[in-house]
Amino acid sequence: MKPLVLFVCKHNTGRSQMAEAYLRAFAGDLVEVASAGTIAADRPDPGVVATMAEDGIDIAAARPKLLDASTVDRARHIVTMGCDVEGVPRIDADWGLPDPKGESPERLREIRDAVKAKARALADELLQTR
Repeated sequence: MKPLVLFVCKHNTGRSQMAEAYLRAFAGDLVEVASAGTIAADRPDPGVVATMAEDGIDIAAARPKLLDASTVDRARHIVTMGCDVEGVPRIDADWGLPDPKGESPERLREIRDAVKAKARALADELLQTR
């Protein structure tokens, strides 16, 4: 059974969507990846979608998902993004990243690159322990 990594933030519109996409790209089908929000929004942040597209990753069709107990129960790793989340019974890591909402394109790129680096390191760690 593949380990499930769950990225959680409040609205699931930015950082957690980026983390999910990057970890999936780096780990392929060796790891199951999901993201969710404690108060899921209607759609991903358009600035985040555009910034990810600049790096060759299309998340335009991604939809924010509401955190559910069954996904939390199955998750081997639960990573929060740096936002205040309630109702998460266990947090294995917090990446402490700033909220990309309303940020300039330059700042969005900085946040994206930080998410990418953390996702790369996590993928390397997970693939070494397989």
